[in-house]
Amino acid sequence: MLKTFPKTHITLAAAATVIVSAAVLMSPSADVEAKRMSYTVDLEQGLISGASSQEANTQAAAPEAETTSETTESQSQPMAAQADVAPEPDIQWQEFTIKSGDTLSTLFRKAGFNDGLMLSVIHGDGEADKLQRLYAGEDIRFGVNSEGELVAIELQRSLLESLKIARTEDGFLGETVVREPEARPAFAAGVIDGSLYLSARDAGLNDRLTMELAGIFGWDIDFVYDVRKGDSFEVVYEELYIDGEKFDTGRILSARFINRGEDNLALLYTDANGESDYYSPDGKSMRKAFLRVPINARVSSPFNLQRRHPVLDVVRPHEGTDYAAPPGTPIKAAGSGRVKFAGWKGGYGRTVVLQHGDNITTLYAHMSRLGKGIKNGTRVKQGETIGYVGSSGMVTGPHLHYEFRINGAPRNSRTVKLPDAKPVPDSEMARFQKFTEQRLAQFNVFRESNQQLALASDN
Repeated sequence: MLKTFPKTHITLAAAATVIVSAAVLMSPSADVEAKRMSYTVDLEQGLISGASSQEANTQAAAPEAETTSETTESQSQPMAAQADVAPEPDIQWQEFTIKSGDTLSTLFRKAGFNDGLMLSVIHGDGEADKLQRLYAGEDIRFGVNSEGELVAIELQRSLLESLKIARTEDGFLGETVVREPEARPAFAAGVIDGSLYLSARDAGLNDRLTMELAGIFGWDIDFVYDVRKGDSFEVVYEELYIDGEKFDTGRILSARFINRGEDNLALLYTDANGESDYYSPDGKSMRKAFLRVPINARVSSPFNLQRRHPVLDVVRPHEGTDYAAPPGTPIKAAGSGRVKFAGWKGGYGRTVVLQHGDNITTLYAHMSRLGKGIKNGTRVKQGETIGYVGSSGMVTGPHLHYEFRINGAPRNSRTVKLPDAKPVPDSEMARFQKFTEQRLAQFNVFRESNQQLALASDN
């Protein structure tokens, strides 16, 4: 088996090149463990590379830049000039890393220039005035010609963005240059052993991607209570490169989460108007009209119409769900709607009631304070902060009491069937189906490649 593996591996990579030009894929694999590996597939070059999650997590971070004030000969071509800018063949550069307390004036003086020249630069054309906004950690360099005249300034704000200023016949002209990173598809998979966070980290996903993964499936899965040991996930995401060096991760392109045996698959689709969202393979939106949970917290008291009241010690229906959280924790609107009530409501304390359409209301009680601008009649969007956890009203401790009602009748917010957001429109369906077929075919190649790499790693 080991002798035939390289040939099989190359064949799979070649198959990936034939099927797609550059994208991502995945398919469930019960044998994939959280600590297995994360790998990238270069479909254009036919290359597959893998590394264990421990190796991925120990990659050295780029060293922090140190302040320099030396004069260096530029090894690159001068910045692209406008039509009236003569190219400078020999530019010498002085470079500095901006520190806390530095001003533009002090930086000009370090480079050997006075405030008069500085004012000429920032009063130049285009975006030259943006040079006044400096932040610690940015790099700035001054370019002079053979006669010692300042002919160029470059402010590197990040790996992707820089401000470039060049001397022209009419003065100085500045422009912001934004580089487009190269996005390469990468794959990670794991099995839940303790929590999604720990398993995702072991699989090589950073915190931002883990939160994005939870957000994609958060309308259907409560990641505090619904996730079980043995649940699994697969993620295809972007790794971003500049000049061949990886510097960040981008979007999740597609994801699968198997929860209690139920397969949930999401694909990032961009419609003809440039709008992107996540959909299931049949075109249904992964989003719902309502969030399943309006706060990231644990359930302290579930929906129970036969519950004994903890303060009054009598059987009184608990028509909502309580979430224990520290005071000040933000509370999100479960769905878009209009504020029906905002204020003090008896034993509920500070309360907000939202009206969603004609027949659904949601209630949020015991707040410490209301969100900014939340008052009767205000329109809110799903996910908007409408208040903060507190202990106002008849309570024993800080928590959120959340109710979901349909036609005035209380429903269990954690189990009620939530209406879907808008699916892929009929006018887009043919385009979407073609996209889905390509993506699912890619998943099969990714699955085979993952199994082969896992086998090679075990041996």
